[in-house]
Amino acid sequence: MANGEGDQYDSSRIASSTIAGSATSAVSDETMTRISRHYFTNDNDRSSGDGFSVDIIENIQEEYGMFVWPCAIALAEYVWQQRSRFSSKSVVEGVDQLGAGTSLPGLVAAKVGANVTLTDDSKNPEVLENMRKTCHINGLRCRVLGLTWGEWDPPLFSLSPDFLLGADVLYDNSDFDDLFATATFLMKNCPGCVFITAYHARSGHHLIEYLMSKWGCKCTRLLDAFSTVPPTKASNLHGSIQLAEIVLNDHIT
Repeated sequence: MANGEGDQYDSSRIASSTIAGSATSAVSDETMTRISRHYFTNDNDRSSGDGFSVDIIENIQEEYGMFVWPCAIALAEYVWQQRSRFSSKSVVEGVDQLGAGTSLPGLVAAKVGANVTLTDDSKNPEVLENMRKTCHINGLRCRVLGLTWGEWDPPLFSLSPDFLLGADVLYDNSDFDDLFATATFLMKNCPGCVFITAYHARSGHHLIEYLMSKWGCKCTRLLDAFSTVPPTKASNLHGSIQLAEIVLNDHIT
């Protein structure tokens, strides 16, 4: 999945030069933009040719949202390992007002054959453009939508996902209800839809259990994310990361 040192930054490339097709030898001092490369292969063997890499444009000037955080790596790894579930399925990635951010889990889903929509707050045009550029450099045609979770924006009604993906969705308590309101709406409109999220245990699972009960949801699978991440990749991750699959309660119609 990763190389011997884990997923690393390729500081010899920056987003602007990659898209333009020219080369540069360092991270741009002006834009502070860099690309990290993430590997997904069987048996941690990149030489086997069975797998792929995903390049992610990151902006190291941003306070948050445009980095590849540990939860995104864990969730992307889970998508890779469960790839047969995602092939030919409709996938939406996004998390509360931060949206998909750097989009790693969604891009992995697209690589394994899913029809992917990436979302972020419509008030964040720079992030939306960053996602479009990231799709471009990976040769992927993902739909990118401005969508604020918790608000009934028109694009919301065009979505029919089989899976919702969210890395670090449970970060700020004040956003939790907005997240569950939108996720529940989509799951009700799309029978069988599964919401899969990776989050740091700092959020407190008791609060998450309360929210699931409040919004008529239940957790069907809860994992220690490190149980699914190869050692070489796990060595670069920090904190206690949980991975949960959430669905509507059976009696919800």
